[in-house]
Amino acid sequence: MQTNMSYSCYFLQSENLNNNYPLLHNSEHYCTLESSSTNQNSPSSLSFSPEITPMLKQDRVEHDNESCLTHDQDDLSNKLRELESAMLGSDADILNTYGAAMIPQEYDSFLRWGKMMEVISRGDLKEMLCACAKAMSENDMETTEWLISELQKMVSISGDPVQRLGAYMLEALVARLATSGSTIYNALRCKEPTGNELLSYMHMLYEICPYLKFGYLSANGSIAEAMKDENEVHIIDFQINQGVQWISLIKALAARPNGSPKIRITCFDDSTSAFARGGGLNIVGERLSRIANSCKVQFEFHALEVSPSEVKLDDLDIRPGESIAVNFAMMLHHLPDESVDSRINHRNRLLRLAKFLSPKVVTLVEQDSNTSNLPFFPRFVETMNYYLAVFESIDAALPRDHKERINVEQHCLAREVVNLIACEGAERVERHEALKKWRLRFERAGFSPYPLSSYVNSLIRQLQESYPGQYTLEERDGALLLGWKNQSLIVSCAWR
Repeated sequence: MQTNMSYSCYFLQSENLNNNYPLLHNSEHYCTLESSSTNQNSPSSLSFSPEITPMLKQDRVEHDNESCLTHDQDDLSNKLRELESAMLGSDADILNTYGAAMIPQEYDSFLRWGKMMEVISRGDLKEMLCACAKAMSENDMETTEWLISELQKMVSISGDPVQRLGAYMLEALVARLATSGSTIYNALRCKEPTGNELLSYMHMLYEICPYLKFGYLSANGSIAEAMKDENEVHIIDFQINQGVQWISLIKALAARPNGSPKIRITCFDDSTSAFARGGGLNIVGERLSRIANSCKVQFEFHALEVSPSEVKLDDLDIRPGESIAVNFAMMLHHLPDESVDSRINHRNRLLRLAKFLSPKVVTLVEQDSNTSNLPFFPRFVETMNYYLAVFESIDAALPRDHKERINVEQHCLAREVVNLIACEGAERVERHEALKKWRLRFERAGFSPYPLSSYVNSLIRQLQESYPGQYTLEERDGALLLGWKNQSLIVSCAWR
């Protein structure tokens, strides 16, 4: 393993991988155009050198009948010169000169490897990552393994954003090649962080980048607007995480001129959040109860142990006279969609259940990326463009030598990248959809857009401007989108 890829905590060695990746460690497996002269069927045994002409000429002469040697030698020399000239030209020149059906397989392979050498010589890491993924999608293992060996020399978890992201994407490609994507996703054998450590990394990402703050602020604004005149508010949060979102809303509702409402929160947990907090949702409930008491707000907290994909109406304990708000913050993309199981679509089922509750408002916060049912190669490109923007935004907030930056990227982002690239089927749990697809799902479930509040929009604009870097804020089709440069990253919208 190259030094710049030997980050101590990310690479996993499993029994499925025989503890090493031979394709990464056996440098003799990879041949350059100059390195092999023994395997005449290998594209690496060919050369651009003029000295190839007598070599090929001799092979051909010994193969032919000696009685024809003198008669055919001039014609053969001419043909070889034409072939050499064609090889030095473009693909189109060769096709025009000989016709596609007449190109020997080894020369076609030679041209492909020549293109790979051009890619490597340019040193464009994004281009090489895409070339490697493309070769893998076409089951071209020889090119894939060769490019992996070259990419090892270029990536680094302490480099610039594309080098850092490239390190994790390369890990994902190797995992996919070894058909161990789910193993690495589930075990990511770094030195596993403790719950407190993971919580600190999650909190750091929350503070240095505005993504979650943007989502929570915009969702809370819509809920506060919808509940401004209600006396009993029931919030159903399908993934409460650490409950941070509701602190500001409790305080805002407590400050209403017409008095604070009674607030009840019904919520669901997830395993990552539970590990980070070191316990169940009772910890979140106790914290929020203390805040509500300090604001003199009647508060009730109900944690459900059932999975959101299995929840039923009776689990929610709907009571007469309460006004309901449903919150989907960064969780719907984890539910399997129709591309995983055509018999049941958990996303659409949950939206239909939410509609049946007749809520005053439903809020959605999601990553604005289209990876749910894309084939491998376009999904690889989409993942690279999306997460490169995230890594660049982190670069604007933390210096590259910051001791916690690597931990934040490894434990909060790399796991998602590996799952998106290395896993397929039910094992791929990261299945993002773009705003257009979410809009279609909500409309089919019977929802209509809830109008954006100009006051909340101004607060979000202030939030965006308080962060360094090239963040963008766009209002499109009744939704707010936070991005980095020209890449949309987080979408927030409300429905009723």
